[in-house]
Amino acid sequence: MKSQTGFTFIETLIGLSLLGIVAVGFLSGLATTFKAVEVSQERMISESLAKSQLEYIKVQDYVQAAVYNPDDPDKCYKLIDIPDDLVGKGYDIQINPPQTIISPYGEMFELQSVTVVIKHNGEIMLRISGYKGGRVA
Repeated sequence: MKSQTGFTFIETLIGLSLLGIVAVGFLSGLATTFKAVEVSQERMISESLAKSQLEYIKVQDYVQAAVYNPDDPDKCYKLIDIPDDLVGKGYDIQINPPQTIISPYGEMFELQSVTVVIKHNGEIMLRISGYKGGRVA
């Protein structure tokens, strides 16, 4: 028999198969990484919007929970301006009507829970609550 030099067809196929398996695993890992980065960015944006909205609510005039009306600008908390690029990506903010935690007593003080909901393309991404207190007229 002649001594063999070079690779046989079967060895070449096995080598290419192993290379293909490694490449598929690598590309799958990259796809998972990109998806994780996208989810992380969505969460970070949602959290930033929610915290900004809660802070903006804290500096606004107190609106009594019993008279809260989202359709009346004088009887609701105002929304922050969402940057245009985030509006274009489908982000939206909603303020649920405040819930009374402590009813008026003594000096007519009320404590309410305010919930801010962040949506991305219509899907709820984050729901966060804060508290606001004030004098009831």
